Amino acid sequence: MTPEAQRIAIAKACGWTVQYEFPYNRGYPPNTPTKGVPCTPLPDYLNDLNAMHEAEKVLEGNEQPEFDYVHWLDKIVPESQHPDWALIHATAAQRAEAFLRTIGKWTE
Repeated sequence: MTPEAQRIAIAKACGWTVQYEFPYNRGYPPNTPTKGVPCTPLPDYLNDLNAMHEAEKVLEGNEQPEFDYVHWLDKIVPESQHPDWALIHATAAQRAEAFLRTIGKWTE
């Protein structure tokens, strides 16, 4: 899954919607989700832990997705990077992949 496809899928899961695209989209790809304002840049979920923290809130309150998310993190984060707690040591990119796998939006 490309980084841009990951960012768009996470944004949509977080409530961003696709707005009408003007012929001049200011350099943003067509059909890029926005938060109410056309051409608003997406958060950099793959490099920003704060952005991923906001995305993780989508999973709160439902025990199964929270459990699945931790399960995916444990599979994605190399054991050499963490002795026990994958969630604590995961990078933003690893969290993004785990998030997308949890919500069933990850594609190979």
